[in-house]
Amino acid sequence: MKTHKISRTQFVREGACLAAGAFFSDVFAPQTACAQENRPQCTSQPSGCPGTATAGKSGLTLRPYELLCLVCSLGENQGCPQNAKLAAALEKIRRQPDIPLTLCCNAGDVYSYQDPGTEADTAEGRDYNRKRDFDILLKLDAAPGATQPARIWLAMLLKRISTVAGLCAYSGVTSEAWKGCAKAASGCYERAQKQGLNLLIPPRDEAEMTREKEASIAALKSAKEVTIRPHILVCAVCQYGGGTRPPFKPDNLPELLQMILTERPDVPVKFVRGADWMMCAPCPSRVAATNACVCGAIKSGGLYNELKDLNVLQRLGLNFGSTMKARDLCLLIFEKIPTVTGVCALDIDGLAAQSIWRDGCGGKPHPFYDKGRKALLEKLGGKA
Repeated sequence: MKTHKISRTQFVREGACLAAGAFFSDVFAPQTACAQENRPQCTSQPSGCPGTATAGKSGLTLRPYELLCLVCSLGENQGCPQNAKLAAALEKIRRQPDIPLTLCCNAGDVYSYQDPGTEADTAEGRDYNRKRDFDILLKLDAAPGATQPARIWLAMLLKRISTVAGLCAYSGVTSEAWKGCAKAASGCYERAQKQGLNLLIPPRDEAEMTREKEASIAALKSAKEVTIRPHILVCAVCQYGGGTRPPFKPDNLPELLQMILTERPDVPVKFVRGADWMMCAPCPSRVAATNACVCGAIKSGGLYNELKDLNVLQRLGLNFGSTMKARDLCLLIFEKIPTVTGVCALDIDGLAAQSIWRDGCGGKPHPFYDKGRKALLEKLGGKA
């Protein structure tokens, strides 16, 4: 029987994006122009330009304008940063996309503690450089000296800044000091911006996700104890209400529910932190090295998902490490969480469109949870 499917990613809308495919082979193919003197040489690999430093735990510090220059350089025909500092930054970001990245500028006033000095100023002059950095931070709604994972900064930049017009150059030149960057009208930034985050950070490999799906399903079927982060059990109910049934590519929640309903209702389920492998192994937004989640419009889902987990634990009166029989846990969720409003559907009123806290489930009704809760209550023998 054919069923209508709604994925957890569809439900949260800003959820995990499916892998976009092998884009980098064209963009980063070897270019003869990259062999110019004093220029880092491109490779066909998405790891960036060889010969540059690898990522460390100390993070990166850039001027706001340098983040735009990084994107702009990938929109040029050669597709490789000419600036050695930007080439090194790109190498580090590709090796460790969530490396802490600090944006500093010569702000003065109460932000003078983070002023980096004028060494990285471009030839256009001190005042132009300060204004450009300020204008970019204004677009990003960020303070000088702010630190975030590089992936989030880049996703935010690409969402909020579609053109460098008015930032790197102005419609009217009032004096020589305000001519702006010669590349501002080249369209390089705009070409790269349209190609999205995958231009800078490669998506998960499809073959790897397929292998992870097979391995994690095998582990789930034989597990003496199932591990799961708290809020995605609520997601599983939404999926069920929307018609999602196994097999399901992006996660293992439908398979877990099927196992609870038909095979092992008393299997122990333990709450754990992060994008745990047993449930999230095949998810396009899972970062395996850190057990992290980078879903959402600006890849900040790991942050608000942590809050959702804590909301669920608080409602249930449980903690990370708590273990219950699966059927009993489901019935407790249905009793204590009759609606997802304020639990998994966060209060997003007043938040900016690209806020790191903006949750795709917030600010709307959730009929799939209501439908799934009712159907599962009947199947598990609970009381409405």
